[in-house]
Amino acid sequence: MSGAETMSGTNGAEGGATVVGLRGVTKEYAGGVTALRGVDLTVAEGELLAIVGPSGSGKSTLLHIVGTLDRPTTGSVHIAGHDVAALSDRRLSALRAQHVGFVFQAFHLVPGVSARDNVAEGLLYSGLPRSVRRRRAAEALERVGLADRLDHRPHQLSGGQKQRVAIARAVVGEPALLLADEPTGALDSASGAAVMELLRDLNREGATIAVITHDTEIAAGLPREVRIRDGEVVADVRNVPAPVPPVETGAGL
Repeated sequence: MSGAETMSGTNGAEGGATVVGLRGVTKEYAGGVTALRGVDLTVAEGELLAIVGPSGSGKSTLLHIVGTLDRPTTGSVHIAGHDVAALSDRRLSALRAQHVGFVFQAFHLVPGVSARDNVAEGLLYSGLPRSVRRRRAAEALERVGLADRLDHRPHQLSGGQKQRVAIARAVVGEPALLLADEPTGALDSASGAAVMELLRDLNREGATIAVITHDTEIAAGLPREVRIRDGEVVADVRNVPAPVPPVETGAGL
């Protein structure tokens, strides 16, 4: 396979703690609809991967299972060392709030509220005082390059800036896992490329990130690519980075 190396099995862990562990996961809905069929997936701490597939492939259902927004019909799910099946709905909500950050295509920012307070909302259930939440929100916005937009409202921000605010909100609590669902879907190509570079920067800083996408070009540009079709993982590959072209020297540089 050009540009990719097939991984042995489907676990993909290369050392480090296991953040996501799925074994034999199925998801069935009323009416006989099967969205996932025996999915095995392991994500190690510090990975950056794409979960890619066309509409109806099951990737959104997989996002909901990994993000603990839904439970599987059969199979086991472990997130950040916790067995999802052993948790009550209340404890599962607490696990999600503490260990999983979400970034969505539609941003989901609160209108009329500053960027800082939108980000601070990500710490609402942390038990921290409001002043501490707002300070950490400001630090997270600086981390994503928006230190000069703390008091801007969503309507005063570009699409790319709104997505950066959403990413800051997702990472402000230092979650074990960041799930980015079509993070560039509502952006122009330049803003989308900038958001993907930000996710790479966060990964280099240690964040574990899964990008759920239908965009094969985005998937091919990430270190690991998990392809899903008809509810099954059909490929799990390591992508070989494209060589960096040499920098030309001369006048004007």
